[in-house]
Amino acid sequence: MSLKVILVLLILSGLIGIVVGYFLRWLVALGKRGSMELEIKQKMLEAREEAKQITQEAEAKAVSIVESLKVELKEKESDLKRNEDRLIKKDETIEKRRSDVEKEAEDLKKKIEEVRTIKENTEALNKKRKEELERVSSLSEDDAKKELMSLVEKDSEEDIMVRLQKLEVEGKERLDRKAKDILTSSIHRLGNSVIDDIMSTSVAIPSEEIKGKIIGKEGRNIKAFERATGVDVIIDDTPGAITLSSYDPIRRQIARVALENLIIDGRIQPAKIEDVVQKAKDEINKIVKEKGEQACYESGVHGLDPRLIQIVGRLHFRTSYGQNVLFHSIEMAHISAIMAEELGANVAVARAGALLHDIGKAVDHEVQGTHVEIGRRILQKFGVDEEVIKAMQAHHEEYPYETPESIIVQVADAISGGRPGARRDSVENYIKRLEDLEAIANNHKGVDKSYAIQAGREIRVFVNPTEVTDVEAKKMARDIALQIESELKYPGEIKVNVIRENRVIEFAR
Repeated sequence: MSLKVILVLLILSGLIGIVVGYFLRWLVALGKRGSMELEIKQKMLEAREEAKQITQEAEAKAVSIVESLKVELKEKESDLKRNEDRLIKKDETIEKRRSDVEKEAEDLKKKIEEVRTIKENTEALNKKRKEELERVSSLSEDDAKKELMSLVEKDSEEDIMVRLQKLEVEGKERLDRKAKDILTSSIHRLGNSVIDDIMSTSVAIPSEEIKGKIIGKEGRNIKAFERATGVDVIIDDTPGAITLSSYDPIRRQIARVALENLIIDGRIQPAKIEDVVQKAKDEINKIVKEKGEQACYESGVHGLDPRLIQIVGRLHFRTSYGQNVLFHSIEMAHISAIMAEELGANVAVARAGALLHDIGKAVDHEVQGTHVEIGRRILQKFGVDEEVIKAMQAHHEEYPYETPESIIVQVADAISGGRPGARRDSVENYIKRLEDLEAIANNHKGVDKSYAIQAGREIRVFVNPTEVTDVEAKKMARDIALQIESELKYPGEIKVNVIRENRVIEFAR
C-alpha cells in the first residue's frame, strides 16, 4: 500500500514538474519574444530614417546633376549654333568663289578663242605677205634667206676675220704659252727613256736538225708543246728560226722561254716538255710580280693590292704600236706628277691614274669590253680610290672629264704616245694613214691639193682662192679635223693646215 502511494506521488510530482517547467519555459520564451519584437521595431525605425536620409541626399544630388547637365546642354547648343553659323558663312563664301572661278574660266575661254583667232589671222596675213613678197621678188623664202645671209657674210667677212684673228692672238697665244711651259717642263724633267720593246715571236735555233726533234715522232713532241703552252708552233722553211703564234703575250713568252730551255737541254720529249713549261711559267710569274712591284716603286704609287700589282706586271709583255705598255705607263706617271704639281692638282691621284690607265690591256683578250671598261671593273674589284678611277677612265674620252687629274692623265697619254720615236707602225699602215688623210681633205669642195707630212702628224690643204673665202677656209679646217677624229684611229694628234693664197701679178713695161 505504501509502495503504490509512493509511486503515485512520484508520478504526480513528475507531472507537476513537467507542467511547471513547461510553464516556466513559456514565460521565458514569451519574454524573449517581446524583447526581439522591440529590437526589430527599433531597427525598422532606424532603417526608415536612414532610407529617408539617403533618399533626400539622392534627390539633392540628382537635382544638382540635372542642373549641371542643363548648363552643359545650353553651352553645347550655343557651340552648335556658332558652328552652324560659321558653316553657313563658309558655304556662302565657297559658292561665291565657285561662281567667280566659273566666270573667270568663261572669260579665259573667250580670250583663248580671241588669241586663236588673232593667231590664225596673223598666220594668214604672214602667208599672204610672203606670197606677195615672193611674187614681187621672184624668190622663195629659202632663196631670199640664202641671198640675205650671203650679202651679210660678204659685208661682214672682213670684220669677222679681224675679230677672229684678234681672239686668236689674244687668247690662243696666252693659253698656248702656259700649256707649252707646263708640257716642256714635264718633258725636260723626265729622265725615263722610251724603249721600243716588242716581244719576239721567233726563236733562233742552232741547226735545222732541231726542227725534227721539236716535231718528234709522228708530231707528238710539237703536239705536247702546243698543248702545254697554248700557243701554235709554226715550223716552215725559214732558216734558223721557229715561229710561235698566240694572241696571249704571256703564253707566247712562256713558250719562248720553255723552247729555248729545251733547245739548250737537248732532250725533247713529252714528259720533259711538261716539266720545262711548268718551270717557265714559274719564271714568268716571278718576272711579272717583280716588274709590277718595280713599276709601282718607280711611279711612286703605293698601297695597291698584291693581286693588282701582279696584273700591272703583265703589261711588261704587252706592246701598243711597238711601245711597251708598262714603260709607257711608268713614263705617264712621271709626266702626270709633274703636270699635277704645276697645276696644283692631286699628285698621288694623277700618278696612280696614269700608271693604271691601261690596266685593262693586261686581260682584254680574256674579258668582254674595251680596255677602259675592263680596267674600271678591275680597279673597282680591288677597292681602288674612286678619284683614281675617274682619273684613268677618260684617257680615251669614253667617259667625261670629271676631275683635273683625268685631263692630266689624258694629256700625259698623248705626250708619251706622241713623242718622236715612242711608237712605230708598219710601212703599210703608215702609207694607208697618209692616203686616208689626203682622201678626207680632197673630198671637200674647193680643195686644190693636200699633203700629209711629218709622218702623218700634219696635213696641209691648199684651196682655190676663187672658190673658198677666208671664213670658209677656217670652217673647212674644223670640218676636216672633226672628220679625221670620227673616221681614223691614230696616236697623239694631227694638225690640219688649210692654206688659201691669192696672188695678183702685174708687169710694168
